[in-house]
Amino acid sequence: MSGLDETILTNAREGFRLQYGEYPEFVVRAPGRVNIIGEHTDYNEGYVLPMALPYSTVIAASPISGNMVTVFSEGFGPAQFVLTDDPAETSGWSRYIHGMGSMIQTRGFQVLGWKGFIYSDIPSGANLSSSAALEIAAGVVFQQSSDIDISLMEIAALGRDVENNLMGVRSGIMDQLTCAFAESGAALLIDCRSLKMTPIELPKGASVVLMDTGTRRELSGTEYNKRRATCDQVASALGVQSLRDATIADLSSLDQIAEIGLRRAQHVLTENIRVLDAVNSMKQQRLGELGGFMNASHESLREDYNVSGPALDRIVEIAQSVSGCYGARMTGGGFAGSAVAIVDSGQVQQFCEQVSNLYRPPSEQPAETSPGLYPVEASAGVSII
Repeated sequence: MSGLDETILTNAREGFRLQYGEYPEFVVRAPGRVNIIGEHTDYNEGYVLPMALPYSTVIAASPISGNMVTVFSEGFGPAQFVLTDDPAETSGWSRYIHGMGSMIQTRGFQVLGWKGFIYSDIPSGANLSSSAALEIAAGVVFQQSSDIDISLMEIAALGRDVENNLMGVRSGIMDQLTCAFAESGAALLIDCRSLKMTPIELPKGASVVLMDTGTRRELSGTEYNKRRATCDQVASALGVQSLRDATIADLSSLDQIAEIGLRRAQHVLTENIRVLDAVNSMKQQRLGELGGFMNASHESLREDYNVSGPALDRIVEIAQSVSGCYGARMTGGGFAGSAVAIVDSGQVQQFCEQVSNLYRPPSEQPAETSPGLYPVEASAGVSII
């Protein structure tokens, strides 16, 4: 991984020039995200506290006449599709782009073709929202190349629709909102019902450390969708719109819901509380308290929601035991990928060295890429360059 700098923008521009023999008319950058706390609450209309990463997907692009889109990805190669075709017939990574164009068309906008070159330093499958970054970046490219008056909020919502209806992952809107609206130097408290977003300044004296276990996952191939279905079942049994409207006391009345459903719901309800408590801790610079909420979040995700994994548990346990760490937890959809820690700024280098020396991917879940620890600063959302 590399931090956000001019290199990734230069790589995208130069890649475009080499591919098409000219420079692009514009470049769009969209960041990945790490979620500090608030996991699996977004699709339950709850609260989340993510921040954008200094790792990005960049698309260098120029409009072309007609309805053909031609793109080349530095990591995955070429793709081409016609916007009027069914995006479900488009295979691989370019389905996200085709899906965004198709979804924008369903809103009544006339979408035109473009040619582009994609460069990204967001690790794919690491639970860092590489797909959402691609969706938001592609949506803004369509907005610019077609000169249409579609809002960034609409683009974010359509990105979620691509995940839900085209990719088969029943995720919420947290990732897309973060990639679109995050602010530099701050986490973003999102109310996933009202979609109100409040920047929360990161606490002084603490650093966010991203911990990539090297393990990877595909959410559509996991039990992610089953978790959402269970939450919907419990909400329906309670007679509420979503678990956002329920309380812990309400769960005691559900004798017809299996214990596993109650545990899933318990995680969501307690996680919502932890997010708001964590925000208060950040505002008041109570770092030990913030870390405690992160630790409790991981335990709940592991025991009640059952979406952690051997590698995530191992790196979190190691991190929590190292001096300078206030708290650590898995981040993202779970099962594999990355975790996040809040660390004393004066001990970050020592923390990263110690965790790196102690962590080895477990034999039952081998790594697919090299593990790594990366101190990260909060980045801004999508931009046009």
